[in-house]
Amino acid sequence: MTTIYYREILCDDCTDSEIMDDQLSFTLAQFAETCGQSPEWILQLLEYDILPTRSDTAEHVFLGEDLSRARRAYRLQRDFDASFSAVAMMLDLIDEVQKLRKQVRHANFE
Repeated sequence: MTTIYYREILCDDCTDSEIMDDQLSFTLAQFAETCGQSPEWILQLLEYDILPTRSDTAEHVFLGEDLSRARRAYRLQRDFDASFSAVAMMLDLIDEVQKLRKQVRHANFE
């Protein structure tokens, strides 16, 4: 049975929703095509730890959840003309803020 996760990202004036299949996997070429980017750009995401490296083999494997992170990385890079290291830092900070907001919401319900 396939598990499908629905993830909704809320920020001040926008809502970004997407459906991700955790069983979906891509090769480097497939992932690059799905992202609309070059394989070299995807490899830069791996080099700067923007995307996780999941295997020790030469063949990279990407999951459906990596797609949204790569798209967010592209938007940050495009909108702010940011370097890969800046994008990595921005994504880490965004993730931390989302985690803290979730903790605050959870604490308010108790």
